[in-house]
Amino acid sequence: MRERVASHVAALPKSGIRKFFDIVAQSKDIVSLGVGEPDFDTPWHISRAAVTCLEDGGTHYTSNLGTPQLRQAICRYLDRRFGAKFDWTREVLVTVGVSEAIDLAIRAICSPGDEVLYHEPCFVSYSPTIRLAHAEPVAVETRVEDEFRLTVEALERRVGPRTRAVLLNFPCNPTGATLSREDMAAILGFCERHDLLLLADEVYSELNYGIADPSEPLVSFASFPEFRDRVVLLNGFSKSWAMTGFRLGYACGPADVVDAMMKIHQYGIMSAPTLSQAAGVEAMDFGDKDVDRMRREYRKRRDYLVPALNALGLPTLMPKGAFYLFVDVRRTGLSDEEFALRLLKEFGVACVPGSAFGSCGAGFVRLSYATSLDKIKLAVERMAKMLAAIGRGPSGR
Repeated sequence: MRERVASHVAALPKSGIRKFFDIVAQSKDIVSLGVGEPDFDTPWHISRAAVTCLEDGGTHYTSNLGTPQLRQAICRYLDRRFGAKFDWTREVLVTVGVSEAIDLAIRAICSPGDEVLYHEPCFVSYSPTIRLAHAEPVAVETRVEDEFRLTVEALERRVGPRTRAVLLNFPCNPTGATLSREDMAAILGFCERHDLLLLADEVYSELNYGIADPSEPLVSFASFPEFRDRVVLLNGFSKSWAMTGFRLGYACGPADVVDAMMKIHQYGIMSAPTLSQAAGVEAMDFGDKDVDRMRREYRKRRDYLVPALNALGLPTLMPKGAFYLFVDVRRTGLSDEEFALRLLKEFGVACVPGSAFGSCGAGFVRLSYATSLDKIKLAVERMAKMLAAIGRGPSGR
């Protein structure tokens, strides 16, 4: 039956992350630093909103765009947190997670043969999602020497006459890199010069450790009113509010683009889950303290783990966002996949090879600190044992 599978689907690689998760699922006594999922339960008042919706009979379809209540709440939140203003009636679409929003945006704007620039290392779905839209993914390398920031110089080297859009994710999975306001303005200026749309995946936007005051406004690519017609903002509830199982996201942008996205969503999905949308309203309007509490705990874990890894002889940048570390393992003499497999099978710690996130991730592994500090400390002990076993401990560098 293989010949019946569409060629462009058959050519897609399977997720390099899932390969390791399958091994973890079959193993015992594993400390997992691999899963990009908050270890916190969804705050109860948010879950309770879904329960109340169910009790009140909220089991029917909503508008394809999403409930008016959630679209209005999203606009209130974006204005309050980022100074970004959108018309809830025409410029907001509620989706099944931010992954659907990314897919819809690419399919809505790309014709066969169009090119989309995206940075690597990046979330594993970017290149396959672009290919599924019959467009061409064009990787733009980010480097550890630049703290994995995306630069205009790197974009200029890859842009071409068929380039249609730039897709990026900051704070970044897998590197934890962030962009400054000046970086964002420069990238938006690049898009203006080349007449491109910017697809901004900001699902980790609240997990920014540069925040001194939790009420301090954040910066988004949607925070620049002079570029509002260039930006499609893609976001979701999974990471910042620990709502992965609710499968809820949203897209905001120019009305014509949102309308095109809605048509694809309408025929493929119909609408996001009604109960999840009720929970989303609660998260948008009353979830700030929960986000701050979780962000502070992630920061505590990060501040322990980065110095611990550097002390082991594994060079690790201090990330400014998300809940990932991109750890340099080249000094061990092992490839990133060899390192990850040996660490998992012999020492019971799961991480993800950096090459799963693009070829320029080779030589690195991704660690997630979305797990308890006690487990993180145990993982460091086991990593120290592995490095000693291969003669690459702190005294053997």
